[in-house]
Amino acid sequence: MIRVVLPSHLRTLARINGEVELDVTGPVTQCSVLDALETRYPVLRGTIRDHDGGPRRAFIRFFACEQDLSHEQPDAPLPDEVAAGAEPYLIVGAMAGG
Repeated sequence: MIRVVLPSHLRTLARINGEVELDVTGPVTQCSVLDALETRYPVLRGTIRDHDGGPRRAFIRFFACEQDLSHEQPDAPLPDEVAAGAEPYLIVGAMAGG
């Protein structure tokens, strides 16, 4: 079971309270986790990455095990702790300003 934490605006959009738990078959990668998330919550398609599963949207970041995974390849394996459900996969709305 993969644990996913979403920013509040995406939880509100998908009507989710708290953490999401997903079953992911095959290798646990950013792509496979996002595919499972968008399959379960179709309203999230296009909010985290392009509608066709392309690159992440601007101002969205990915973290796990205190590491920024935002620039990792989408098919790179996520840390073992995430795959085991011990640590959550965090999708964070980045902030900008100036």
